[in-house]
Amino acid sequence: MTPSLLLMNQALSWTDTEATAALRFNVKPFCPPAGACYWARRWRSPISAMIPNIHLPMRSLEVKNRTSVDDIKSLRLITAVKTPYLPDGRFDLEAYDSLIHMQIINGAEGVIVGGTTGEGHLMSWDEHIMLIGHTVNCFGTSIRVIGNTGSNSTGEAIHATEQGFAVGMHAALHINPYYGKTSLEGMVSHFEAVLSMGPTIIYNVPSRTGQDIPPSVIHTISQNPNMAGVKECMGNDRIKGYVDKGIVIWSGNDDECHDSRWAFGATGVISVASNLVPGLMHELMFQGKNPSLNSKLMPLIKWLFQEPNPIGLNTALAQLGVIRPVFRLPYVPLPRARRLEFVRIVESLGRENFIGEKDVEFLDDDDFILVGRY
Repeated sequence: MTPSLLLMNQALSWTDTEATAALRFNVKPFCPPAGACYWARRWRSPISAMIPNIHLPMRSLEVKNRTSVDDIKSLRLITAVKTPYLPDGRFDLEAYDSLIHMQIINGAEGVIVGGTTGEGHLMSWDEHIMLIGHTVNCFGTSIRVIGNTGSNSTGEAIHATEQGFAVGMHAALHINPYYGKTSLEGMVSHFEAVLSMGPTIIYNVPSRTGQDIPPSVIHTISQNPNMAGVKECMGNDRIKGYVDKGIVIWSGNDDECHDSRWAFGATGVISVASNLVPGLMHELMFQGKNPSLNSKLMPLIKWLFQEPNPIGLNTALAQLGVIRPVFRLPYVPLPRARRLEFVRIVESLGRENFIGEKDVEFLDDDDFILVGRY
């Protein structure tokens, strides 16, 4: 190739000004010395080639609301809070603030923002981080704010967690990579990439991810000082095994949480039912064994999970009049028969034990708004 063609090819990557200057002053491109050889680098395994984790808790020098891991470990009632919507599908922050306020006055110690129950998977990351920041700014001195910044993409999880801590969340919730599942070694590396940033709860729910986080992975990452504990949905035998090893566990199953707490050593529960009856769930976690109350709550809990969460919860909160009956698709309300059943459950447990002040309503099918573009 002639020097003029080489110069032209190099100039394609320059700005117009640089290219013009090169032509004017006859700048010659770099040519390697005669006889020089360039070989492709030998391939190395991902483990040996891995870039050391140099991520900081956030990119600025200030860390809002820095919370100790021990503080997170002590929480007994954490509510996976619902995200309510306006008729056009945007967040209804007035209703959301009311939900958080009712959690605080009824004894919840923490909230998961944008989790499965809060429909974080239906949010953009901008919406997600905004809601975490809003919760911190309005309620962060009264309740611990745990942001669900997990993802099946490690890069996304890192970026979202940096942003979450930057806006002041007290801890992060992280799930194992779902759909595009990884190996056990990859799972450890994924969690280690985010644990450096601040207090972290690991969430194990194989029914949603399609992959269990086995004890071997938990035992490995539990050595990290930022590991607060595990939200475990694999039953009380698994919970007891972790507790015996000194790992903090929250039950992820409302129907098992009483026994998890008082018979198997769990610290508490990350609850869906507490969106509706936070006072009763507080009593269940704080006041000692109470099989009578636990049995009394079972019809409500079973009703909530007849369909995938948060369908039941969304329907119930609308019937209680504390949120608008607006659903972001693909979620739709429970059918008429189930809504009628909820009215009976409220009457049986006592309306005074549920949040809100309005009478429970049946709601017709036409009362619900389904939003597909949001």
